[in-house]
Amino acid sequence: MLLGEKTPVWGGVFTRFEDVDRNSFSLVSFDEVSQALDAQRRALAHKAESERRAAQELEIAKQVQARLFPQTLPPLSTLDYAGLCIQARQVGGDYYDFLDFGGQRLGLVIGDIAGKGIAAALLMANLQANLRSLCALALDGPQRLLCSVNRLFYENTSESSYATLFFAEYDDGARRLRYANCGHLCALLLRRDKTVERLESTSTVLGLFKEWDCSIGERQLFAGDTLALYTDGITEAFNEGEEEYGEQRLIDALLRHRELSSQVLLGSIVDDVRRFSPHEQHDDITLIVAKCTAN
Repeated sequence: MLLGEKTPVWGGVFTRFEDVDRNSFSLVSFDEVSQALDAQRRALAHKAESERRAAQELEIAKQVQARLFPQTLPPLSTLDYAGLCIQARQVGGDYYDFLDFGGQRLGLVIGDIAGKGIAAALLMANLQANLRSLCALALDGPQRLLCSVNRLFYENTSESSYATLFFAEYDDGARRLRYANCGHLCALLLRRDKTVERLESTSTVLGLFKEWDCSIGERQLFAGDTLALYTDGITEAFNEGEEEYGEQRLIDALLRHRELSSQVLLGSIVDDVRRFSPHEQHDDITLIVAKCTAN
């Protein structure tokens, strides 16, 4: 026997029955609740699929960016060199490169784009494309090349975009290094007698100013000298006490491992940084080491 039917405030239908023995029971319909739960399940499934697609696209972007870094090293007689970039995220704004100018001349480049993530990665790709496409201008010297790179970077990016860059041209025959430091961290030149020369800024950053120029520094290298170019992911790595790794620790590590080949030396420096800063990496770690040899 039907005793009554109600529509509760939570939706659906609530109906009470009684059988011949006067036992009562209820039937409850949750149509609206079921629809809401089903809609919630669909929304969660859509969100999960979107996140999966985003992760997949980031992984593809990571692989593409990895191919932008040097894949081969032009052979030189008097320089043993290597570089690496360990990104803190899937993609980042640190950049290093080795440019073959021909005539036994090699370009060593390291840079840091302002910002992080996808936006910085796109600007890094733009800067790399500008440098590689204008390599022929290096025949007239680094200054003309870098002025052209700055102009293109300025024209192709927003007004707040910029990059720090250290550019060096090494002459394999003369063992001569010509360089421009565009607002980047000081390069470190460790002489064979263990003295250290800091190659400081010779101009401001790239991309902020349409009218831009730079001066060129020069150093003579000798067998046993070591050149290190790096980004702040190394020197600003911090430990549990919020103390930074710093330039001096980097110098000490370079001196301590100076007898190693450039490739092995890179790994030793990274290991030293990670021992000092064992927690999650917060910034890209990028480093170039070049050792002048006796042929």
